[in-house]
Amino acid sequence: MPHERDVAAFDNRSQRYEQGWLGRLHRDIVDTTLELALALDQTPSRLLDIGCGSGYLLRQTAARLPDAIEIVGIDPAAGMIEVARAATSDKRVRFERGVAEKLQFADDNFDLVLATTSFDHWADQRAGLTEAARVLAPGGYFVLVDLLSQWLLPTTITARRGHARTVRRAQALLREAGLQPIGRHNLYVVVRALTARKMLDNTDETSPTP
Repeated sequence: MPHERDVAAFDNRSQRYEQGWLGRLHRDIVDTTLELALALDQTPSRLLDIGCGSGYLLRQTAARLPDAIEIVGIDPAAGMIEVARAATSDKRVRFERGVAEKLQFADDNFDLVLATTSFDHWADQRAGLTEAARVLAPGGYFVLVDLLSQWLLPTTITARRGHARTVRRAQALLREAGLQPIGRHNLYVVVRALTARKMLDNTDETSPTP
C-alpha cells in the first residue's frame, strides 16, 4: 500500500481509533511498550513518540512521569493530531504533524524515543531510524514495536516491498543508524518489541541481550 494511502486510512480512522477490539489491542500493545521503555529509563526528561496516532501512549506517559519536561508526539495524519490534542490538557504534552524521515527537532534532544506500530508504515525506514538516532541523546533509548516475523517475509516482495518485517532486518537497520540493539520481546503472535541504545561514542561496548 503506498504511503499516501496509509496516511489517508489512518486519517479516516482517527475518531474511532481507540474503539472496538482493534482499539483494545492497540492499548494493550502500548501499555506493554511503555512498561518496556520505563524499565530502560525510569525518569526520562524528554520523550518522543514517532507515529503517535490518537496520543494514547503519551497520555499514559504523562500520568506516569510527573517530572518529565517535554513529551512530544508526531504523526502524518492530521485527524490523529486533532484527536490527540483534544484528549489531553497537560501542557507538557504536544502533538505535531510530521514524518519519521524528517524530524523537526534538534540533535541529541530526547532521552527516550518510541515507535509503536508506526515503523511498518514509514515510507523510508532507514531514513526514519537515522532521524530517530539523530534526535536521541547519547546513551538514550529507542523502543521499536511492530510486525516483525519470519512469517511476514512473503509480504516484503508484495504489499510491503522492501520493508523490514523481520527482527533480523530491523536490527540491521538499527545498527546502520547508530543504534545498538539490546533486547527483543514477543508481544502478540507476529508483534515484536526491539530495544536499542544510542552509543555514547565509538568505544561504547553495549552488547545485545539474548
